[in-house]
Amino acid sequence: MSRPAVRCEHVTLSYGTRRIWSDLSLEIGPGSFLAVLGPNGSGKTSLLRALLGLVTPSSGTVEVLGHRPRRGDPVIGYVPQRSTFDSDLPLRGVDLVRLGLDGHRWGIGLPNRGSNLKVTLAIASVEATSYARAPIGRLSGGEQQRLRIAQALVGDPRLLLCDEPLANLDLRHQQGITELIGNWRKETGGTVLLVTHDVNPVLHLVDLVLFVVNGRWAVGPPDEVLTSETMSELYQSHVDVVRVHGRILVVGESTGPGFELEEPHHMPNALVDHEAPR
Repeated sequence: MSRPAVRCEHVTLSYGTRRIWSDLSLEIGPGSFLAVLGPNGSGKTSLLRALLGLVTPSSGTVEVLGHRPRRGDPVIGYVPQRSTFDSDLPLRGVDLVRLGLDGHRWGIGLPNRGSNLKVTLAIASVEATSYARAPIGRLSGGEQQRLRIAQALVGDPRLLLCDEPLANLDLRHQQGITELIGNWRKETGGTVLLVTHDVNPVLHLVDLVLFVVNGRWAVGPPDEVLTSETMSELYQSHVDVVRVHGRILVVGESTGPGFELEEPHHMPNALVDHEAPR
């Protein structure tokens, strides 16, 4: 049998005296799609950082594609949380993508036919050729995100880690980015871990859900994790997961409009709202 793409065994992660999550154990098979969900501060990004070798767990074992995590691993593509580019930044989209090949090196990389071809193909794969030579700061959020994904894919990774890639995008761009990630997985057999606050756009791609809340966690197929029983146990407060007109709604306590989910005993009125799996 092939090795899991990601394996965590009894992993605990802490920052100083603050414990992020405890005794996390999971296996993600090659070619799988895992959505990582949970409120702000629950440790979703910290999980990606542990897989990238940027933080070391307090205890337990982490393996990525059969080995311990290491910084700059070429078999991992990483799409970080979106940041704002200055509109006057003299960095073109094609330059951003090229950093996925030589951004770890000092100085300016020399022209290389093989590298140029990889960059060109990566940009074409995300349908960004028409604007790849424009200043990155003058592109729309959706255009920038396509180029970030091209940067993550330019090195031909086997594992793609995406940290809130759909945040602050309109529905059209969310659908486009979701399609790009799904197509990459289908064409390459690669594995995807995607952190998100909203599972709706990617639900049709998801094999597993990892939900982390205040140090507690649950992992499994969406139909097993997104249930009243599991969610109530995680939040230690009553939560209803109901089906309405073919959709699933997660309903809990609310402190009013615009409340940002931070504490386990408070939840927005609709944390998850998606079409029910068929």
